[in-house]
Parts: sequence; structure tokens; C-alpha cells
Amino acid sequence: MSAQQPPPPRTASAGPPNAPPSGAPPPATQTSQNLNSIVLEYLSKKGYSRTEAMLRRESSHLDANGQPIPFKLEEQGGKMYLHAYNMAQNWVDNVLDIYKPELKRLLWPLFVYSYLSLISDYYPRDGQDFFARYKAPFENEHKDDLRALAPLNEPEHVQQSDIAKIYRGSKYRLTLSHMAFATLIQFLESKDNEGGRIILSIINGSLDIHSVDRPVGGGARGLQKILAQRNGDDDVPAEDEGIPGHNPGSANTSSNALTTIPRLHLGVAPMEPDLMDDIKADLSHEDSINPPTDGRPSLVEQFEQNIKVEPPDEAPREHEIIPFPPSTARDVAIEVQKVKENRDRFRIDGRTGGVGPGVSVTMWTFHNTFDSVNCIEFSGDNALVAVGTAESYIRVWSLDNRALTSPTDPAGFQPSSSRRLIGHSGPVYALSFSPSAAASDSQTNGHTNGTNSSTSQPRYLLSSSADHTIRLWSLDTWTNLVVYRSHNSPVWDVRFSPHGHYFVSSSADRTARLWSTPNIAPLRLFVGHDSDAETVAWHPNGAYVFTGSSGGDKTVRMWGTASGNEVRLFTGHTGNITSLACSPNGRILASADDRGEIILWDLQPGRLLKRMRGHGRGGIWSMDWSMESSVLVSGGADGTVRVWDVQPNKEAQGKVIGEGGAGTKIDGSIGASNNSSKTGKAKKDVVISPDQISAFPTKKSPVYKVRFTHMNLVMAGGAYFP
Repeated sequence: MSAQQPPPPRTASAGPPNAPPSGAPPPATQTSQNLNSIVLEYLSKKGYSRTEAMLRRESSHLDANGQPIPFKLEEQGGKMYLHAYNMAQNWVDNVLDIYKPELKRLLWPLFVYSYLSLISDYYPRDGQDFFARYKAPFENEHKDDLRALAPLNEPEHVQQSDIAKIYRGSKYRLTLSHMAFATLIQFLESKDNEGGRIILSIINGSLDIHSVDRPVGGGARGLQKILAQRNGDDDVPAEDEGIPGHNPGSANTSSNALTTIPRLHLGVAPMEPDLMDDIKADLSHEDSINPPTDGRPSLVEQFEQNIKVEPPDEAPREHEIIPFPPSTARDVAIEVQKVKENRDRFRIDGRTGGVGPGVSVTMWTFHNTFDSVNCIEFSGDNALVAVGTAESYIRVWSLDNRALTSPTDPAGFQPSSSRRLIGHSGPVYALSFSPSAAASDSQTNGHTNGTNSSTSQPRYLLSSSADHTIRLWSLDTWTNLVVYRSHNSPVWDVRFSPHGHYFVSSSADRTARLWSTPNIAPLRLFVGHDSDAETVAWHPNGAYVFTGSSGGDKTVRMWGTASGNEVRLFTGHTGNITSLACSPNGRILASADDRGEIILWDLQPGRLLKRMRGHGRGGIWSMDWSMESSVLVSGGADGTVRVWDVQPNKEAQGKVIGEGGAGTKIDGSIGASNNSSKTGKAKKDVVISPDQISAFPTKKSPVYKVRFTHMNLVMAGGAYFP
């Protein structure tokens, strides 16, 4: 066998196996761009479109060596903030309507922090241009902050400005739904090189966004749940918005700040001539029998003063007034009695020399309710009180302990001072008596003789329930007359019109509806809230209604009853709105929330007048006005009835006071900061604004209802809750 020959040695010119001939050109260098092109072509052929799009976006900002090009704001100058904010604003304006109400609230903090960054980074000219160009949508809601931010021109100004310190020293809180937040982030990432990176840096550095679910229905409304939330004993995420402790608020009149707001007619609605003549005749007869003494005006003079409208153009126009059926003798009796009470009432003129008026409060407390009471309502004649329960029934009591009888009672029936109304199949959330006035001694008790239709006692009671229905009850026969079905969710509130016949309801289906008692279908739908319509109220002239919302909305809206159109939008609350009340003169609206804050609004210009604080957290459940519109009374979950001065107070700071109530601890203070509950959680002091005239604490009775009588006495109702 011959030995195997070794391979020939390689020369310097020899190449590796499979090498191209020596005369062939060398292969092209595989750069990052070439590799990206090959990968992108492969992804496109395989149909991985989303991966391809992401790779294209990421590789578009690389240099020739595949290294990311450093992003330098200095190269773009301050204009980058203008481009970024303009991009975000245009996107929010064109986003789906379901997300728009939430995402619009993002624009204010983006505006503030972009402006402060421009000034701090030595771009004063761009900063002033930015401020002038984008401030318009916020002039109603944040006019005080805008006024404080406008003079800033140098970084030193930002360091010295109190308002700048507030925003730069704390993160701006905002709550968004999961879907809205995901949509926002997806958009900003897709516009990374067009300003999305700037917006994301502001969100990451200066905003505290809570992403939460937005259920359509309302949450638990039991007293235990509400008290737990107030005391911080649950794990519900906070829905505070804005800088902690800095809530300027406002009253917006439209989603578009450039829209001309409609003029409101807030005066007394004109009375039909026949009714006016009948009332004057009855009042003249009363004056002849009992002439006025001590310099008091006659009843006829008092009536003419009540219906006097100044100026004349303040009265609602004919097309703004919903039609009423012809008046009856009962309507005359009610109006006559109102004039009597109005003339002889205890007059409250607000504070005099810093000393508040002596307002009297009568408290009615219900025992052994075991957290079953959802609502309490007093009749206008001060003779009846009704309670709606979680067990789905209603109980009505006579406050003067008279027997409540009915013509349909069987022979041998033993009447008592209370009646039970059964018909709902779910918890009863709201009650409303038809208009009435206290009967004079010459009138018989309408609940003793149900056939007397000329008395001024209430004849009907409305109730709303979790069973999605509203029921009308007869107080003559104590039976259910009508069931109104239209809402498709629990009905949180229902209110009779000041003149009867019509009523308005609000529901978890985010709508409010206008009804008339003879019709089983609603006459108007008030649609616009983004969350549950929690509470409703009427304007005294019946031409407008108010609705308040919760959840992500937290707005108060004013609607024309005849047209169904929204005429005012008020924003500024940081909690769920729990109560509304319009002043008897029709000029001011009071709104309250579950954080214990009351806001007064001037209706005609749509302007926030002032905020009043003093209640503990958990909800202000009821408010009412004195007949002069000078004093407001409120009650709620903290177990206190509080009296407020409506006139603006020059004192800027509140005071920390503990006044007892249902939410107190052993030492008698409301959540004193030096103590803690049995759970070990620290409590905060309650800050009481100088507008509070007086406070009436209960022992352990949350206050469900407060009401001024026509004589300016306060009636309050609560349930003992040990």
C-alpha cells in the first residue's frame, strides 16, 4: 500500500474553501441597515405586520452603525413642547367619545408642566407663546392658577412662585379607566418621535395616574360601606384629582370654551291670572278677618312682593315653561298657606357683626334600624315623615302622632300613626312628597278624612328603587297608583317639581328623566353624564333641573326642562356628588360631595362663588336653604347638622375644630391627628372654613335629611347607628 499524500500547503494567495476566485470583488459589508432590511423583508413575507411595524419604528432613529441617535431637546428648542402639546390636544379632541371626558382632564396638567419646563429651561419667548396659544380652554376652570402662572418669564420666577412650587413639589393625581389609559400609552408610543416622548416624560415625572375599572352601575351604598370609606378602612383606590390640597375648581358652561353661553331666566315663573285672582280673594278675606298688626304687611301685600320680578326679563319665557293642568282649589289653599307662613316666618339675614343667626334645629332620630334606612323625607306640611329601607318597603309616620286612616280601611280596622307601603322588589333609595303647606286650624287633617281635596296636605309620595322603577303612592288610600318603568339600572334619586305634577329621576344608567304623573313614559331624557347620575334638584321656577354625577364624571349639569338641552356645566368637585340644592331666589346652586365639601355656584355667569368645608368624609346627604337664600343648612354621614353663611367671607384660612358626631372617637374630636382608631390608622383633622355659622353634632346618628320649613325652622332626620 502506498502512503497517503498530505494536502498541499496553502500559499499566501490561497483562500479558504469555497472562497471566490481571487479576481472576484469582495462581498458587501453587512451593516445594521442591511440586516434590518433583510429582517423586515422576512417579517413582511411571513405576515408579522405588528412586529414589522414595531421594528420599523425602533430602527428609524438609529445611525449607520445601529446605535440610537441621542435625542437632544436643545436641537429642537422650546418649539418641541408646542408641537408635543398640540399633537396631544388634537388627538384628545378626536378620540372616541367614550374616552374623551376622561382624557380631556389630562390636558390641564400637561399644559402646566410643559409651560413650567419651558420657562425653567430658558425658553421664555416659547413659553409665553405656548401660554397664550393654549390657555383658552382653561380660563373658566383654572382662572386663578392661570393668573398666577402668567407673569413667569425666568427660571428664578419659577423657583419663587408659590403656584409653581405647588405643582413642581407634588405629582398631579388623575384617575383613568384601564381602556382609556391603554389607548393613551399606545398613541404616545406610536408618536414617539413626534412629541410622544415629551408627553410620556411629563406623565412619568409629574403625574400620578391611577388606572381603575369603571363599572356602569353604582357601588355599594350601605351606611357601613360609606363610613368605612370615610374612615379609610377599605382598599378602594382614591379618586382625588389634582394636587393634594390644591383644588381651585370652576364652573364651565360648555365643553367648548368659545361657545356663547345661553342666558338663563331665573326669575319667578308667571302665575296664571285665574289662580292669582283666587289667591288674592282668599288673602283679602283673611286680612279682613285677622288684620295685620305690629307694622307687618297684609297678606295681599306679602303675596304681591313674593311674585314681584325685578327686572321683568328675568321671568322664564313661554317656550321655557312646561305646561301645567288648570289649577284647583287645592292649589289655591297651598299658595295661601305659603303666603301666611312666609309673612310670619323667623327672618334670617346672615351674619351680623360676625355673629351668626340663631337657627333652631329639630332632630328626629330612628332607632333599631340596623343599617336598613336608605333615605328619610319630610312632607311640606311638617305632618309626615317617610323612610325608605333596604328591605324594599316604605314606612310613613305622622309626626303629631295622629292616626293615618283610609276610606278603604275595613270595618274594625285599628288605625295607627304609621303606615307601611309595600311594592318595590329592591332597596328604596329616594322619596319625595308632593308639594304641600301646613294646614291652618280651620282645615281638617287630610289624612283623617281622605275625601277632602281642598286641604293643603300632601296627596302623593314618589319612591325610587334598585328594581329600576319609580312608584307613585296615594296618601289618601295608602296604595300604589302607578309604576314608572324606563330606567334600566337602579334609580338613585327622584324629586317632585316645586309645583307638583312633574317629577325628575336620576339613575345608574347615566341619565336623568323628566316625567309627568299621568304618563307612564318619560317626557325628556337628559343625557350627557359619563357616570351614574347620583342626585337631582329643581330650580324654584320649574324651568330648569340640576343633576350631579359620580365616578369619573363628578360634574353638575343644568338642563332646560322644556327643551331638554344642557345649559350649564359645573366642574370642580373631587368627590362623588351626593346632594344638590338651589336657593329660593333661584340665583345660587349648592352642590356637595362625599369628601365633605360644599361648592356654591352663581348660575347666571356660571361661576364658582366659594367652597365651604367642615363635614367629615363619607358624604353630605342633604342640604336646604333658608327662605331668604342667606343661610344654607347641611347634614351627612359625620352625624352633624351644619349651618353656613352664604355671603363670601374675606378670611382665607380655615380652622381645625373637632365637634363630635357619628364619626367621632372617644375623645370627642373628629379624627384628631394625634390619635388613631383601633385599626391603627391615623386620622386627619377636619378643616372647617370660616363660613360655618354653627354645628349641631348628634351622638351616633348620621343625618339623612335636613329641611327648612316655610317658617325658617330646621327639621333633620337621622338613624341611630351604634
